[in-house]
Amino acid sequence: MMKNYRMVLEYDGSRYDGWQKQGNSSQTIQGKIESVLERMAGVPVEVHGSGRTDAGVHALAQTANFHADVNMSEAEIKEYLNKYLPEDIGVKSVEQASDRFHSRLNGTEKTYLYRIETGERKQVFERKYIYGLSQPLNVKEMERAASFLTGEKDFKSFCSNKKMKKSSVRILKSIEFEQEGSRLFIRYTGNGFLYNMVRILTGTLIEVGLGQRRAEEMKEILEAKERSAAGFTAPPEGLFLEKVFY
Repeated sequence: MMKNYRMVLEYDGSRYDGWQKQGNSSQTIQGKIESVLERMAGVPVEVHGSGRTDAGVHALAQTANFHADVNMSEAEIKEYLNKYLPEDIGVKSVEQASDRFHSRLNGTEKTYLYRIETGERKQVFERKYIYGLSQPLNVKEMERAASFLTGEKDFKSFCSNKKMKKSSVRILKSIEFEQEGSRLFIRYTGNGFLYNMVRILTGTLIEVGLGQRRAEEMKEILEAKERSAAGFTAPPEGLFLEKVFY
């Protein structure tokens, strides 16, 4: 009997071309999981993720679901996946879900975490998991800039996809800053994110923190609805999908 399974994954996105399976690449998270599930089920299995993380972006808790007809318990499925998946993709949990559950369509909010090293020390062992900016930031001004960005807004200026036909209005519930020594962690929680949105928001806030932009400019950037109005796209290695809410 076909059952719907919900799983929570963590992965190091460093060597992958993102979550989404692509015809021109065998190095995708979705592709790796589907190939192991096909071996397990004996037929092709489609995996739906809560969202598509970009190339080089990591996940601490990505939710996904798939339908399969296998005579295995949830614990056995989890064990099988972890045995055959590459070392940089891990399954944290597997549980049977209702037939109607869909990891992307049923999600209500997501939290993304961006990690920045502001200290002078070059990051050798953590270079794949933190943005080595190596410059001090004025976090107070960044927080002030962030206050203009939360709420229901049109984030078209913070999207890399110029051909997007759908609405670019999203609700950014909160932007939280946490300092740990020379490290700055920024958490974004919202009901949905556009292509590269978190990385462009981060790049723009960094420019404020470096004194290259004023916090008040955020209003003008939003009104412009033009990608060129916003700041640079922060690199992927600092970004983690931290949590998906249902």
